[in-house]
Amino acid sequence: MRRLFASDRRWFLLLAALALTYAFLANLRTVTDPDLFWQLASGRWVVQHRQIASTDVFSYTAQGQPWIYPVGSELLFYAVHRIGGYVLLSWLGAVASVGTLLLLLRRGSAATAAIAIFAAPIIAGRTGPRADMFSVVLFAAFLSILWENYETGRARLWLLPLLMVAWVNLHPGFVAGLALMLAFVGLDLLDMAVARESHATSLEKLKRALPFYAGTALATLVNPWGWNVYSELIRQDRAMAVHAGSIAEWGRIPLNWIAASAILGLRNPRSTYYILLAIAVLAVWIAIWQRKLGAAILLLASIYASVEYARMSALAACVVVMVGGTLLSSSARQIESRMLAPNVRWILAAGLTGLLAIVVALRCDDIIRNRNIYVWNFGAGLGSRFPEGGAAFIEREKLPGEVFNTYNEGGYLTWRLGPARRDYLDGRALPFGSDIFQHERELLQSALDSEAWQREAAHYNINTILLPVNRFENDLGSLKYYCQSVNWRPVYLDETSAVFVRRTAQTEDLIRRFPVDCATAPLPAQTIVESRAGAFNQWANAASVLAALGRYSEALAASAKADSLNPDNAFVFWVRGNIDSNLGDGPAAERDYWKAVSLTPHESVMWFSLAHLYRQEGRRADAIQAEQRALNLSSSPQPREWLKLAVLYLETKQPQAALNALDDAVRNASPDVLAASGDRSFRYDVAAGRANAYRELGDSKRASYYDEESVRAMVPGDGAGKSD
Repeated sequence: MRRLFASDRRWFLLLAALALTYAFLANLRTVTDPDLFWQLASGRWVVQHRQIASTDVFSYTAQGQPWIYPVGSELLFYAVHRIGGYVLLSWLGAVASVGTLLLLLRRGSAATAAIAIFAAPIIAGRTGPRADMFSVVLFAAFLSILWENYETGRARLWLLPLLMVAWVNLHPGFVAGLALMLAFVGLDLLDMAVARESHATSLEKLKRALPFYAGTALATLVNPWGWNVYSELIRQDRAMAVHAGSIAEWGRIPLNWIAASAILGLRNPRSTYYILLAIAVLAVWIAIWQRKLGAAILLLASIYASVEYARMSALAACVVVMVGGTLLSSSARQIESRMLAPNVRWILAAGLTGLLAIVVALRCDDIIRNRNIYVWNFGAGLGSRFPEGGAAFIEREKLPGEVFNTYNEGGYLTWRLGPARRDYLDGRALPFGSDIFQHERELLQSALDSEAWQREAAHYNINTILLPVNRFENDLGSLKYYCQSVNWRPVYLDETSAVFVRRTAQTEDLIRRFPVDCATAPLPAQTIVESRAGAFNQWANAASVLAALGRYSEALAASAKADSLNPDNAFVFWVRGNIDSNLGDGPAAERDYWKAVSLTPHESVMWFSLAHLYRQEGRRADAIQAEQRALNLSSSPQPREWLKLAVLYLETKQPQAALNALDDAVRNASPDVLAASGDRSFRYDVAAGRANAYRELGDSKRASYYDEESVRAMVPGDGAGKSD
C-alpha cells in the first residue's frame, strides 16, 4: 500500500527531482561575488611564487599585515578558471548546490525531498563560486554521516577525518564541522541521561565514534599553518563582530510578522526561509512529542544561528532537511497508518506533490526570465556589475600612481589589474583594521577637493579613483559632485564605472586626451549586447547613472528601454520614482514607488524611498508607516534610519515611541559609530533626541542630563556616550 511521504519511493524520486532541478537552475548564474576574485588572485599568486603567503600581498594600505586563508579553494578556483573561464566557474556553483542536496537526500524520504524544495534556493544562495561553497557542501556531508550514525550506529565515520583534511584547506568554516561533532556527542549524552533504556546502546555508539571524532579534530592541523589557523579564526571572528553592521551576510534575518508575511507569496524568493522556519518549528514540536530532545535542540540551535547571521541560513537549511525531514517522515508514517485510508493517502500525496511542482515551475520560470531584482543573470559567465570598462581603461592607458577603489570592487580589481597593481581595500576586511568601513564611508561622502581626500591621496600616492556606478551601488549620489571637482577630473564614464585622475603635471596630457563631460557623455557608453538580460542591465544601469547626474529626461528614456526588455521590473519603477521625486512630481513618484513595492513588497529599499518622499511632503503618519515597514524588512538596518523614525515620532508628539526608536538606533550602531563625537555625530543626535523626548514627557531631570550629554558628544575624542 502507498503511504503518505513514507514508503512510496516514487513520490520521493519525483520530489527529489523537483528539488534538484530547482537547486541547479537557482545557481546556474553569472559570477558576481566579489570575494571570488581575490581568491582567484591568491591562487594565481601561489602558482606564480610557488609559496603560500602569510601576510597581505594585494593592497597598498595593509601591505605586510598578517593574513592567512585556506589555499585549497584558491588553487581550485584558479585551475577551474584556467580551464573553462567564468563559464565553468558558474557551472561549478550549480553542481555544488545539486551535490549538497544529493548528500542530504541520500537516505531521505518523500518528506525530506519536499523540505529540500524549500531549502534549494537558500542552499543555492550560499554555494555560488567562492570558498564558502565548500563549507556548505562539506557540512552537508558531515551531517549526513553523523545523522546516519546517530540513527543506526553504522555510518562510515572514517570518512570524517579525510573530509576534514580537505575542509581545513578549503575554507575557515571547518569549525562548523567540529561544532557539529560536538553537537552529536551532546545528543548521545542526552540520550543516555534521558532515555535509560537506550543507555547501553548510546554509550557503545559514543565509544565507537570518539576515536574518529578525535582523529577529525587532529586533522584540522593538517594545513600550512598548523595551530596558527585557530588564532587567525579568532582574529577573523573579532573583526566580523565589528563589520557585521556593514556586511549584509553577517546581519540578522528580520523575524517579525511583516517580514514573515513573505510566506504568503508563492513566487516571492524571500518566502522560502520563513517556510523552512515554520517547518523547523513543526519538527521541533514533533521531536518534543516523541521525546527526542537532542533533535529538538539541534534544530533550535541551527535556526537561532541562521536568524542571528544570515550567512548561516544554508547550514540551518541542511539541518532542517535532514533532521526535520526524518522527524516529519516518522510522524507522517504514524498518522497515515492509523487515520487515513489508502486512497486518501494517495490523493493527499498527489495533491501536495502537484502543488510543490507548480511552485517550482513558477520559481524556475522567474529565474530563467530574470524577473527578480538580482545582481546576477541566469546563465554562465561574468556578471555585469563589475567596472570592467574602467579597469580596462586604467590598464590600457597605464594611469600613474595608486588606484582608489571601494570595498565591493576591490577583489575584482586585485584579480583584473593584478599583480601589476595593488588595491586600496577588498573583501578580506581583516588586514585593513576595524575602522576601515567608517573611513571609506567618510571619504566617499566628502568632496574630492576636500582636505580628507588631499590627505589620503598624498599619504598613499593615489592618482586614480575608480568608482563603481552600477545600479546596485549606494554612493551614486556623490557622482554629480565628483564631476565638478577641480583637483580631480573624469577621464572615463560608462554605465558601470567612472574613472577620475588627480590633476598633476603627469596627468594633464591624459586629461586633455580623454575629456569627459558628465553632463553630455553618452550612456550606455558601450555597444548594446545581444542578450536580452545583458541589454536590460545596460539600460537599467544607464538609467541609474543618468539620474544620479541629474540628466532626468535621458534617465527616463533609458528606463523605458529597460522596461521594454524586462517589463514589470521593480528596479525600473524605483528609478523612475527617484527621478520624479527629484523633479518635484510627488504624485508620480508615489505611483512609481508603490508599483515597485507591489512587485517586491519585501525589499526594504523601496519602502525607505517611499518614507523619504512622505517626509519631504510633510505626510508624517504615512512616513512613519513606510519607515517602520522598511526597518522591519531590513536585515541590517542602518542606525540613522532609526534616528529618522525617532524624529518623526517627536514631530507627531509620540515621545515614548521616539525613545524606543532611539534605543533601537543604539542597538544597531557599530562600535565606531557609537564612539564618534562632534557636531551632528550619532552620539549627539541620540542625546539631543532623548532630551527632547523626556522634555515632552515632562521629565526635566532626564531631559537636562541628555542636554548635557549632547554637549559632551560635540567634543571630539570625548568617548562613548551613556544610555539608560
